Amino acid sequence: MDCSPTLKGPLYVRRSCALAVKPAATTIKRHMFSLVNKVAFVTGASRGIGKAIAMKLAAQGAFVVCAARGDHAKGTADEIVAAGGRADAMTLDVTDDGAVSKVPGQIIETHGRLDILVSNAGITRDQLLMRMKRDDWDAVIATDLTATFALAQAAIRPMLKQQGGRIIAIGSVVGEIGNAGQTNYAAAKAGLIGFAKALAREVASRGITVNVITPGMIDTDMTRAISGKAQTDWAALIPLGRLGTGDDIAAAACYLASDEAAYITGHVLAVNGGMNM
Repeated sequence: MDCSPTLKGPLYVRRSCALAVKPAATTIKRHMFSLVNKVAFVTGASRGIGKAIAMKLAAQGAFVVCAARGDHAKGTADEIVAAGGRADAMTLDVTDDGAVSKVPGQIIETHGRLDILVSNAGITRDQLLMRMKRDDWDAVIATDLTATFALAQAAIRPMLKQQGGRIIAIGSVVGEIGNAGQTNYAAAKAGLIGFAKALAREVASRGITVNVITPGMIDTDMTRAISGKAQTDWAALIPLGRLGTGDDIAAAACYLASDEAAYITGHVLAVNGGMNM
């Protein structure tokens, strides 16, 4: 049928016609944030945020190597396997540089690749600065900041060869706004942000992304140890009116670990219920 326009005065008038138009071929991705065939390594995976992240990554299809001191990560790995996922447990002290440097090689030897690093292990040693012991400062910096340096340095080598990877550091809202009695913790968590932004620039051309998640007040063993009044005072600062959960942080980690987040790097993803905007 001729549907070409007909000249009528100064305007073209298109003739009416009905043609069957074949729809353009589309590919529907049915499972967003899929981590099938990915291998993830999560530190501090025995409880709280780390455990929630490990469980969620496994639920999205990743093989998860769960790490913690002693045999504490075994329970998380066992839960993942019982739920139909795939996981191993690893004993690791993240302040042991020698042990940390061997982790990527061990994972690759066993599982063939390392796609996702979640540096989550952390401690607190709270005290006003004028009373803080140097050991308390050093311990928090070593676990909450230097360990991420050591883990990332070891992990980027295989990721560079793979031409891709995801490095996710778990920071804190305290690293953004500060908190009295936590100069060591605030310094470590703020340091993660600068570290991630610098590293992101170094490795972006190889398809490796580096991001930080900064949780707010999350319902974990660590926050439950805070005194009742202090916890109430913190909760009052949250516009959404509730403490966060480990699953809230895990969902953010799954997104940043996924292919859908391939164009996000050097970013600080705040998951804090509006506590800091």
